Amino acid sequence: MPDDSCQETCRFNIVDSDIEIDGNSLRVRKIESGSHRTPIVFLHDSLGCIDVWRDFPERLCEQSKRDGIVYDRQGYGRSSPFTRSRDTDYLEREADTLAKMIRKLGIKKCVLFGHSDGGSIALIAAAKTPELIVGVVTEGAHVFVEEITLNGIRQAQKLFAETDLRQRITKYHGEKTDGVISAWVDTWLSPQFRDFNMEHFLPAIKCPVLVIQGEGDEYGSEKQVDAIAEKVSGPSTKDMVKYARHTPHKEALDYTLRTTSTYICGIDSLSQ
Repeated sequence: MPDDSCQETCRFNIVDSDIEIDGNSLRVRKIESGSHRTPIVFLHDSLGCIDVWRDFPERLCEQSKRDGIVYDRQGYGRSSPFTRSRDTDYLEREADTLAKMIRKLGIKKCVLFGHSDGGSIALIAAAKTPELIVGVVTEGAHVFVEEITLNGIRQAQKLFAETDLRQRITKYHGEKTDGVISAWVDTWLSPQFRDFNMEHFLPAIKCPVLVIQGEGDEYGSEKQVDAIAEKVSGPSTKDMVKYARHTPHKEALDYTLRTTSTYICGIDSLSQ
């Protein structure tokens, strides 16, 4: 059940700044309310950045009455460009960077909300740095490679070549756009990545995990959700969202806000 105090009124101050992690500049947006509740850190997908979230982070923070952190990973948005090619352990390296960022921002504990690649990174971070993470919400996360995932990426690759999709994401990534596309498409379609599997991290996760996925997700089957929900050691909740595909926070916005806010407020009650 949600904490009754989540019903209080909350006002926000939005602050954008850059912080340096391992010699790279990361753009960070702080959603500040002055609340002492556990903040939410948002992790974007493989083509995303702060702006691609639109106002979802602010709305979830408002509904759950707490601060939030949204950031551009290296190579995306307004952060530094990629400085190395992708390999099969890039998600684990991003989880390590996330932990460094959380500590540098002075956050003692947080809840992670991760979409797609961001969800996978959130799970690895919860496994490797449990002292920082009190709960995880994944949306369309992947823990292994499926043919539906590869087919979805091939279809996106076709759209990049035949439609204005590349131009549409250029407004978010600018000169980094080609690198963003390659980091997703070329990495996931490479023969080396075919055997990617991160299920071995899941038993180390002891915090509550809400596993969200659209019933029509074009990049992953329900097997992804079941693997996460069944293999984490802590309490887990599976939620297949009707009428949604890979992005329930856009395709089923009100439902996702309500469900996620209730869950996060419930984590507050458990951690007290």
